[in-house]
Amino acid sequence: MKYIVIGLGIFGTSLAKKLTEQGHEVIGVDNQMEKVETLKESITHAICLNSKDELAIKSLPLKTTDVVIVCIGEDEGANIMTTALLKKMKVKRIISRSISPLHETILEAMGITEIISPEEETAERWGKKLTTKGVYNSFEINKEYSILEVHVPEKFYGKSIEDIGFNKVYNVLVLTIMRPLEEKNLIGISKTVNKIKEHATADTILNEGDIMVLYGKNKNIQKLLQE
Repeated sequence: MKYIVIGLGIFGTSLAKKLTEQGHEVIGVDNQMEKVETLKESITHAICLNSKDELAIKSLPLKTTDVVIVCIGEDEGANIMTTALLKKMKVKRIISRSISPLHETILEAMGITEIISPEEETAERWGKKLTTKGVYNSFEINKEYSILEVHVPEKFYGKSIEDIGFNKVYNVLVLTIMRPLEEKNLIGISKTVNKIKEHATADTILNEGDIMVLYGKNKNIQKLLQE
């Protein structure tokens, strides 16, 4: 796929690099030449232009791009203006970054349905990780539902998913099971990585050290972990 990432701050740069590493064509855009120069060897193309300038933004290959992502975070006005110009040009798919509740409201009023709030999402993940026992990682689907990576509680050791009754008793789904494994990086330093052990079935036995990937309502997952 072809992506344009506008705004090459920390978040935009990281996203552009990740998309490139995954084999996609990525055009990075920023109005500061030093940011463009820093990134030009790491992505497909890096361009310096003012995204608030309609003539400048028209020079981008918008019609042949699958997704345009507005990652500008330090200047709400520039973010909103850029997003408005992209809407005016009927860009196929626009994803825009929000840096405040008011900003998000404005984007929604403009008809933007895909909004990224990286600081809030990171805070949400760490909030769950720090305050909910056993949580390794989390991803919030919406205000009610989440996917959580959770260390298997001791009370479940040696039991099957069916025996525990995740779906019937707690109304929570176990998507898969992961197990921490030691791997060495390029310079020989060991680190722990989580590898998928198996896709969960009713007969899957949970063991000490396993990590469950759970999906369900936040209140149901909380109940499961707190009992």
